[in-house]
Amino acid sequence: MADGNRIYRCRERQIQQIFNKIYKKYDLMNSLISFGLHKAWRRDIIKHLEIEEGAKILDLCCGTAECTIALARKTGPRGKVYGLDFSENMLMVAREKIEKLKLQNIKLLYGNARELPFEDDCFNYAVIAFGLRNTADYMQVIKEMYRVVKSGGKAVCLDTAKPALLLFTGVYSFYMRTIVPVLGALFAHNAYREYAWLGSSMALFPDRHELTEMFYRAGFKDIKVKAYCGGVAVMHLGCK
Repeated sequence: MADGNRIYRCRERQIQQIFNKIYKKYDLMNSLISFGLHKAWRRDIIKHLEIEEGAKILDLCCGTAECTIALARKTGPRGKVYGLDFSENMLMVAREKIEKLKLQNIKLLYGNARELPFEDDCFNYAVIAFGLRNTADYMQVIKEMYRVVKSGGKAVCLDTAKPALLLFTGVYSFYMRTIVPVLGALFAHNAYREYAWLGSSMALFPDRHELTEMFYRAGFKDIKVKAYCGGVAVMHLGCK
């Protein structure tokens, strides 16, 4: 177990270094890589949550607070959204956005998605958008989401995935492994290596069927899976 924790910590440090470098151009790169579609995908998963006004929501791996802000608007001034991330630089950008918008119902926290600093059964909803793939232990993060969500609550994951169509898979793999790093070099302060890692990390990430099974093993029920754009991104939504 100790050896496993050391491996996780090492991987987390590597990922932190990546995001602490690319934070300034992170939003721009998301739009370039997804052709702007990531915003529509985020809106769709939030719609599927059917958020009630006044709800308490956790946004894991919140990054620059794109989802956090949208969730805060959905839950309204009577609700509360907690955005958690382990990159201080990403949280700095998030704070600037939130202060500019004068949103009072958001609290940002520095923390680890594997070890959430919250009690059991304290959130109505838990969200992780384009963040699970950047954690060191996917299963543990899903278990933590289940732990902190109340009975009757929901958790949703949105992340990149391997397309279902074989021909599309080859094209998409070439795009992620070859074109995306070049975009990183051109538009994200010479971050070729960091965006090359993005493509390689996809090879390790579970496919939609494996991730569905992980949600079931964590305890979630009535899991809904939705693919976007031929499966380049996939939503997994489960109920507790």
